[in-house]
Amino acid sequence: MRSFRAILRQEIFVLLISPATYVAGFLFLLLMWMVFWQVLKEMPSDDLPVSSFFQMFWLPVLFMVPLLTMRSIAEERRLGTLESILTTPTTPLAIVAGKFAAAYILFLIFWLLSLGYPILAALQVPEGSATFSFMELSPLIGGFMFVAVSGTTYVAAGIFASSLTRSQLVAAMLCFAVLFIVILGEQILFTYSGLPETMPERWQPLVEYVRTFRQLEDFSRGILDTRPFVLYFSNAIVLLGLAVVIVERKATR
Repeated sequence: MRSFRAILRQEIFVLLISPATYVAGFLFLLLMWMVFWQVLKEMPSDDLPVSSFFQMFWLPVLFMVPLLTMRSIAEERRLGTLESILTTPTTPLAIVAGKFAAAYILFLIFWLLSLGYPILAALQVPEGSATFSFMELSPLIGGFMFVAVSGTTYVAAGIFASSLTRSQLVAAMLCFAVLFIVILGEQILFTYSGLPETMPERWQPLVEYVRTFRQLEDFSRGILDTRPFVLYFSNAIVLLGLAVVIVERKATR
């Protein structure tokens, strides 16, 4: 536990002085500002502004997570410091968990900052807030909870990708590819393939279970189901477990 806390503090410090972190933060807040501005331009609509705001969560995630996680283990391997760290009283599990926790904390901080857009809109246009429900708590809390829960898998995928290579660029590209498939793959598949109509009925509950945007709709309506928690947390544990195995094997060579 002590080694985990030490690695967590060190990794947060490294992330705070890393240019990639500020690039990720800038791109994230810029993209979310553009999304929210577009949502406001299209008002009024059937969806609440906050719900439409969170429906575009995938766009900044595809760029932010790779930038936050690409150097976590890949840079340690490139510099040859991973073996040195493991000579101290620590374990591969503590290393992976500490790096994951640091990236996940910054991931949540960026999302908390992005919530300032609907809050500022509600403060600046109080009559609009009453009309268009800028600050409707159910989609606001539900959307953020979905982002926090699903973010465990996304950040874990970035840590896993970083453990596979010594190159930060390759790690970022691998992470981007994995996130694109996980988040948008099923949406593209079901939109353009006509698969839902031809799929056996007994498989449909399983498909609905893994559909990301359907889960987001449920969270935004205040419907909390335990299945997404199990899905994303178990995926994160598997990905981090694979990263631990890879770190351990690389360190023993």
